[in-house]
Amino acid sequence: MRMIGHLENESRARTFSDYLYAQGVDNEIEPDRSGAWLLWVRDEEQIGGATALLDRFRENPTDPKYERARNAANEKRALEAKQDEVARKRFFDRRKLFPATIYGVGLLTAALVAISVAVGIFSKGAFKEHDLEQRVVQPLSITEYEHDDGSAKRQSDLSEIRHGEIWRLITPIFIHFGPLHLLFNMLWLLDLGTMVERRQSARVLAALVLFIAATSNLAQHLMNGPSFGGMSGVVYGLIGYIWIRGKFDPLSGLFLHRTTVTMALVWFFLCLVEVIPHVANTAHATGLGIGVAWGYISAMAAKRNLRG
Repeated sequence: MRMIGHLENESRARTFSDYLYAQGVDNEIEPDRSGAWLLWVRDEEQIGGATALLDRFRENPTDPKYERARNAANEKRALEAKQDEVARKRFFDRRKLFPATIYGVGLLTAALVAISVAVGIFSKGAFKEHDLEQRVVQPLSITEYEHDDGSAKRQSDLSEIRHGEIWRLITPIFIHFGPLHLLFNMLWLLDLGTMVERRQSARVLAALVLFIAATSNLAQHLMNGPSFGGMSGVVYGLIGYIWIRGKFDPLSGLFLHRTTVTMALVWFFLCLVEVIPHVANTAHATGLGIGVAWGYISAMAAKRNLRG
């Protein structure tokens, strides 16, 4: 689904949406924060034609043909509703078992949050108990380690991963050191993850999370050792991806307000210069860099596909 533009008010947006629908172009409209209404087309092969129709509509939105199209669209919807009712009687709708969202939150995003919260409850971050750290945190760390004089012994051989425990490249993202650490990361993840899921797909989000997690965790370990955790490397990767993809490919529907980006970058540099200490800066930097690169490359690819 791609955005083709916007109209100033709801009435005209709905009129044009009905016109597209009557022409066989499946589409959606939604309000924007600015007050305008965004227009989305589901089939990318129809984007060029729909964009041309939008330009003509803007030139003469009061043309009687648009009002006639509204009536035709209503008749078409009524017919499709009857057909859908017949189909529902014959087939079970799997969406009743597997809804696309949970209270507006993407399914994959909700799963990532749930796992993080569960690990937080049953780990050192919640109870400050050494035995729980051994039983919960250590199996999720990139490698098991021991504390020596207040710091973790660095182990660079990653023996567990080399012997098949590949999940350890990912699972440190679920470890959080305290309620605030968990809360802030989950708030970011809820917004960013759901945006990617709804505008693109859970598959895209899964690929981003897995790749960013693995690379940022590995970089953090190589630079600073195994005693780290948190979703923030992934969060910064999603920030970089959404920011750059939306900047170079506005039709993707991905967007971060300039204030949000500024706040994230200020926080990044405060951590980097250790105004805010004990932060996995290497994971942040790696995640942000990968997200920016991924966003730019995917935006260029989308533009080439659109021109092709």
